[in-house]
Amino acid sequence: MSNEKFYKCIVLSMVKHDYIGLAIEAHPRTKLVAVADDADNPSWVHQRNLEFAQLHNIPYIMDIEKAFQDHIADFVVICSEAERHCDLAVRAANFGLSIISDKPMSNRLSECERLFHSVKINKVKYMLWNRNFLPALLKTKQILSDRNLGPINSFHVDFFFSKDSGPPKSISNQSGEKIDWLSRQIEAHADGSDGGVGNEPMGELMIEGCYPLGYFHFITNDSVKSVFCSSLTHFHQVNFDNGVEDLAALSFESVGGILGSIAIGRIGAHSHPNIGEIRLHITCENGSVVIAEPRPEIAQFYRNQSISDYKNLRIENFNDLLLVSNFISYIEGSETGVLNEDAALHISKVVDACLHSSKIGKQVSVPQ
Repeated sequence: MSNEKFYKCIVLSMVKHDYIGLAIEAHPRTKLVAVADDADNPSWVHQRNLEFAQLHNIPYIMDIEKAFQDHIADFVVICSEAERHCDLAVRAANFGLSIISDKPMSNRLSECERLFHSVKINKVKYMLWNRNFLPALLKTKQILSDRNLGPINSFHVDFFFSKDSGPPKSISNQSGEKIDWLSRQIEAHADGSDGGVGNEPMGELMIEGCYPLGYFHFITNDSVKSVFCSSLTHFHQVNFDNGVEDLAALSFESVGGILGSIAIGRIGAHSHPNIGEIRLHITCENGSVVIAEPRPEIAQFYRNQSISDYKNLRIENFNDLLLVSNFISYIEGSETGVLNEDAALHISKVVDACLHSSKIGKQVSVPQ
């Protein structure tokens, strides 16, 4: 009989990305005990919460504080609209519960900082859900450690998701009416599969920026010092109508002297047969690594390489379960959280600097 502790989890609002809750339920050391949310939410929020609760045969409680009191739990999972991430997380932290949160940390930097301080003051653990344990990323980290490729000089990510965001951007909107952000998100992603669900419109830097920036942090253990960013709305009418970008390009310099660049966008459901085009190009002093992340596939190139070594390596994906394992180890103090409150706040500062840089057309320093 194992002496390992079993961890119980309350879901705070399951309106998007139910795969996070599914990972908790699937892990052998964690279990969902309830779904909870505030009673004053709109009907579509309650409907999604109830459907998830019924699917997993757990209660849905329309009173978060009552759920905290009635159901003994160790941590919460937050999958609400982005504008509610901070409030829900702070309430959980104040009750002494650790937190796994869907991205972004918050859609406002001031809220990110409030959440960060609440986590520290209450001495709980925090993880921003991420893709850092995808097989291609884990193997790349191993390659960079095992191979004598030398220090990393440059780091580039192409991060283009292909998801349905509605009608393409046109010269003029035929109906003459602006597309409502929330209505479009609910219509396009009834299964809760999109991070943009919420009342407040968000561009791709806010919705997906934590992924490529998380890759950089995970692989290099470095932080961004300054950024220059340009963005525009190129693909989707809903983004254009709501004044948020669906395409951005940024260059950055790290504290450790690495030159980086990221191209990010929402390229549309019909533009690619897979999840999208996601590639990393990492150039080192003695070689380079190229990663095609969704496949996943890795190509290695290094000096004096023989022809037989030009191979693409494909590997399996256990990202979600590995993230839960890492979070448990973080709670227990045996590992550092892979995208903990410190890393999540830094990434939020980088995204905020990118948005400011795009607005003023100048390089912006990132607060450390």
